[in-house]
Amino acid sequence: MPTPSASPSAAPRPSRDHKLAVLIDADNAPPSVADALVSEIAKYGVASVKRVYGDWTTPKLRGWKEASNVHAITPIQQFAYTTGKNATDSAMIIDAMDLLYTERFDGFCLVSSDSDFTRLASRLRESGVTVYGFGERKTPQAFVSACDRFVYMDVLRSRGDEPGETDEPEAPAEKPSGKELRQDSRLVSLLRRGVDSASDDEGWADLGTLGSHIANRAPDFDARNWRYTKLVDLVTAVGLFDVERVADERGRTTAIRVREKQKRA
Repeated sequence: MPTPSASPSAAPRPSRDHKLAVLIDADNAPPSVADALVSEIAKYGVASVKRVYGDWTTPKLRGWKEASNVHAITPIQQFAYTTGKNATDSAMIIDAMDLLYTERFDGFCLVSSDSDFTRLASRLRESGVTVYGFGERKTPQAFVSACDRFVYMDVLRSRGDEPGETDEPEAPAEKPSGKELRQDSRLVSLLRRGVDSASDDEGWADLGTLGSHIANRAPDFDARNWRYTKLVDLVTAVGLFDVERVADERGRTTAIRVREKQKRA
């Protein structure tokens, strides 16, 4: 099965041939993110199967009931047979393996912040399918690393749609300054190592290739985590790299290259 490279520099183009199975843990995912979640998943392919799991006899899943109707997500009933045990996880894992064995899917979208899905993500990848994870910041690193790409829900969630919030619009959060970005040692290290791995003899690295190298090292890397929409904007803001746009004879940008400033000839 084809497995496209995950690149945070630009959203992968949707492909009618890239079929996805979307499995949502309603106990560990807020319904307020449903609209943005569906839109994000559409960047990676076509959601041929969409299921949301939980105990629908409880009132706490009312939000997901409404979201499932809007987005044609199939609700899967799973009773909580024993207090303290999450039967939803088991149901999702069983269904994921059943779907995997049909060999009809190129990728799986696992929507949960629960570490119980770490082994499932690893097993799916071992079978050659792409795994996209979606969860809160509290998601254990083991689950994040087990996915090909991991997106934090707070970068998807629309402002003002959380329960209890007012309808008054919030002022947009300010982007961190170049100085603040340079103080983020993990960010700087990922960018420098990525440029070094993807660079040619002159030190230039293609932005798309850079994004792929970083995503392979850190599945949760996303320019939106630093409030920048695109990777090129984040790299430019850091201030440690030269960014060059390559244009054709009509002035249209055909490629973007990145190089560390200290390596300038």
